[in-house]
Amino acid sequence: MNLEGKVAVITGSAVRIGRAIALALADAGADICIHYNSSDQAARDTCAEIEQRGRMAMQVSADLSDPVSAAETVFSEVMTELGRADVLVNSASVFENKQLKGATEADWDSQLDINLKAPFFLSQKFAEHLPSDRSGHIINIVDWRANRAGIGHLPYRISKAGLVTLTECLALELAPGIQVNAIAPGAILPPPGEDRSYLEQRSGGIPLKRVGNPEEICRTVLYLLNSEFVTGEVISVAGGEQLTGGA
Repeated sequence: MNLEGKVAVITGSAVRIGRAIALALADAGADICIHYNSSDQAARDTCAEIEQRGRMAMQVSADLSDPVSAAETVFSEVMTELGRADVLVNSASVFENKQLKGATEADWDSQLDINLKAPFFLSQKFAEHLPSDRSGHIINIVDWRANRAGIGHLPYRISKAGLVTLTECLALELAPGIQVNAIAPGAILPPPGEDRSYLEQRSGGIPLKRVGNPEEICRTVLYLLNSEFVTGEVISVAGGEQLTGGA
């Protein structure tokens, strides 16, 4: 897909990996919808950076814990302001380390609503608004943990495993007009509240013996958007950690 003049909707794109993807797609020629929940100033700053690159940018606040309403809000505003949507990147996520003991229904609701139900309803709206004579792309940001059993992050792992299955099902249902793929990052950024040392401590369990960076994810996004014959795939960008589970 030539991104010149196309519109990309990226959830959670005021900060972190979502922000990096937004700037990379703007550099490639796309106009960008910055979705955020509460990071208003960060969204404004990201929009300003995109506009400095000569592309159009808009911001829309929507709480993905109410996924149906959020999807309606996002695409209503995108179509009103930018008139089209060609790419959807489901990047927004909540990451909590909950185990069997102590996990609550609220923990489950949070992980499933934001990590799984929101991508479903956003994808539904995206497909509704894409004309049948135009191709599109959906890219879901999952996690290498989605494909491995492990202790900890139980509701999170299951929500991301569901997102992998959603990726594969949508790739079938939306073909041939929309390609649907996923990216499974590894040690790219430390969790909120942690610094780079958190990642460096993990590097010993990564086969490539180093951690990654958001640019690795951006290059993979661009690869998928430039591909005309890849759909239903999950690409791990984890330095091989998905093979060892960080052991």
